[in-house]
Amino acid sequence: MGYNVLITGGAGFIGSNFARMLVGESDIEHIKILDKLTYAGSLDNLENILDNPKIEFIRGDIADPDDAGRAMQNIDWVINFAAESHVDRSLTDASQFIRTNIEGVRNLLEIARDTKPKKFLQISTDEVYGPVLSGATDETARLKPSSPYSASKAAADMLCNAYLVSFGVPVIIARSANNYGAYQYPEKLIPRFVALAMQNKELPLYGDGRYVRDWLFVEDNCRALLLLLRKGEIGEIYNIGASELHENIEVAKILLDILEKPQKLLTNVEDRLGHDRRYCVDWSEIEKLGWKPKAHFHEQFEKTILWYRDRIEWWNHKTKEAENFYCKPSA
Repeated sequence: MGYNVLITGGAGFIGSNFARMLVGESDIEHIKILDKLTYAGSLDNLENILDNPKIEFIRGDIADPDDAGRAMQNIDWVINFAAESHVDRSLTDASQFIRTNIEGVRNLLEIARDTKPKKFLQISTDEVYGPVLSGATDETARLKPSSPYSASKAAADMLCNAYLVSFGVPVIIARSANNYGAYQYPEKLIPRFVALAMQNKELPLYGDGRYVRDWLFVEDNCRALLLLLRKGEIGEIYNIGASELHENIEVAKILLDILEKPQKLLTNVEDRLGHDRRYCVDWSEIEKLGWKPKAHFHEQFEKTILWYRDRIEWWNHKTKEAENFYCKPSA
């Protein structure tokens, strides 16, 4: 008998990539995907696997006890991708971040007390550490979130630890670096900039554009997450990074070169509130389990850019909505 798996937020960016990978695993018997299908979640992201006999899609909300309770029955592994994740939106209105990222996680953990999955993998973020101005931060570092988004994710991590200690919920926490790849909603930098560049519109860079992120290919991240389900130690936190540190302005320039668009499209705009200068995690703990990234940044980055370039119909109807929610910093 194989594993029965619940993927919450499985119609989103990383969740859909993870579901697509999981379908091909021989020891996975059944995959439930629970997704509310908010603006960033779409059945389009699950193209080619929705009709797979392993897949069961459930439209529902992790913060709703009935929806989550039904989905979590007879489940071995819970992987919680469901989250509000766009920093800019959290600066405009944090209420949905509190509801989904904190109350939703509490609801899942409460249900897990009764349904008793073998593992509960909480997908967190490197942003909970706050800015890392030099070197790399390990899993023991103090949490110092800078935005309502990262604060809500840090709170969820604390809840996971509390439910582990108090109730024995078998939690593992994964803190991943900045993912890139296919099916990312075009409010995020890469698909947004491709969409703008293809329309010969300006690419707005916050501040001086010299904000550094570690760029982790989504399929490498998914492999790491599956490894944590197989070999990760309950109660542990694992950073997942690629050591591919690049400034936003560098990423934007490479993107324009790939699309054969002029560099003059780059424009600096007023900086975002609470903008962390640099993130960098030490991922040596998961490396000890036998994982390391396979992707070569420049090769996979180009493939990602071309994926979006060749799917204008995919992002075109999403871009206008994303633009409406892109935060303009207040004074």
